Amino acid sequence: MPWTPGQRLQGGKYVIEEVLGQGGFGITYKALHVELNQTVVIKTPNEYLSHDPEYDKYIERFIKEAHILASLSQHSHPHIVGVIELFKEGAIHCLVMDFVPGENLFEAVRRRKALPEAKIVPCIRQIGEALIMVHEAGLVHRDAHPGNIMLQSDGKAVLIDFGIAKKVLPSTVSSTSIAGNDGFAPYEQMSSGSREPTVDIYCLAATLYYAVTGQRPTTSLARKLNKASLTPPKQIVPSISNRLNKAILKGMALEAKNRPQSMQAWLAMLEAPKAVPPPLVEPVHKTEVVRRQFDESKSKPATKSPRIIAWGWLVGVLLNYTFIGYLLATLNPLQIVWVVAVAGAGAVAVAVAGAVAWAVAVAWAVAWAVAVAGAVAVAVGGAVAAVGGAVAAVAGKELEKSFSKVDTFLILASTSSLGLGLGWFGHWIFYTGS
Repeated sequence: MPWTPGQRLQGGKYVIEEVLGQGGFGITYKALHVELNQTVVIKTPNEYLSHDPEYDKYIERFIKEAHILASLSQHSHPHIVGVIELFKEGAIHCLVMDFVPGENLFEAVRRRKALPEAKIVPCIRQIGEALIMVHEAGLVHRDAHPGNIMLQSDGKAVLIDFGIAKKVLPSTVSSTSIAGNDGFAPYEQMSSGSREPTVDIYCLAATLYYAVTGQRPTTSLARKLNKASLTPPKQIVPSISNRLNKAILKGMALEAKNRPQSMQAWLAMLEAPKAVPPPLVEPVHKTEVVRRQFDESKSKPATKSPRIIAWGWLVGVLLNYTFIGYLLATLNPLQIVWVVAVAGAGAVAVAVAGAVAWAVAVAWAVAWAVAVAGAVAVAVGGAVAAVGGAVAAVAGKELEKSFSKVDTFLILASTSSLGLGLGWFGHWIFYTGS
């Protein structure tokens, strides 16, 4: 029969305080380590199993796995309960473990209903990382259900109460009790006592299902034998992310071969995709790209940039054409024709052959103007007109750096027309006033 509160073990080293839990395989007690004044947990096989013909094999497995757990405890994994010692009290083998304060996941869900995804997923990840170390040691927990996951106030989760020795099925234990907690074990664990890591993957995924929905999942036996369906968690709680929904359903795949084959692979499904930052582009590189677009197309660049107006050159165009307008107002029609011819020859020369040809053309045009018209005004007017054309050409080059050809033409045409008008108006004012 179970020990009673106040009962002393190991010559008074431990004092039983209460029974924490009892299952088909064992009993768990809360006790006091007297010398250390420390609360501990003592796990023992159920006494009635001693009458089972397979009892010796069961105890052998219990002792072997207890030693493995003790070796794991030496690494002091923060999310695995620590093992203190293994001893025998009379005919009963006892495993002493640390007492973990807090509430288990069953209690947390009963108190708070469905838990937020952002709160519980980190805890499940902690348990999964602990199980990775367990698997690497050649063990399978087999009982990673909500009752064996302790949640502490600092957000830390601890895995307790390993389902050791469950590979041996005592004939005195019914098949229904083997599951430990109905709804969280895969059917192969209950039917054949599987000890593959995929057992823990199913159990932890089912635990996560329960935590985020507040509902127990359909049992694996009902799904296998009765073709019952598993309701997706997102159908119960629509706010659950698609990533979490997929990870739970994949981890709870009915057949072991369809689940992730390692705890690492399943935990990777819970990870949020990392945002990839845009590539850094040096400012110089950006400038070169914009300049290349502008220089090649000779049009407005794709990105808006400040327009620069060559005010100095435009003022020069305005003054030149004002002087030309004034001179034209003093000439007769024939002289005007020669001045226009001289200016046109200069403009064509600049456009076709460059500065040298322009100088020759202007000299030739001026000579012909003097010879034919015999008027100094024509020569002066032609020269001024040619210079004005050159100034306008330079101004146009500057304007095309910020404006299209059409806009440049309109600006120059407006400026030159304004200058001609001011020249005519100035001549009229001068002679009318005098």
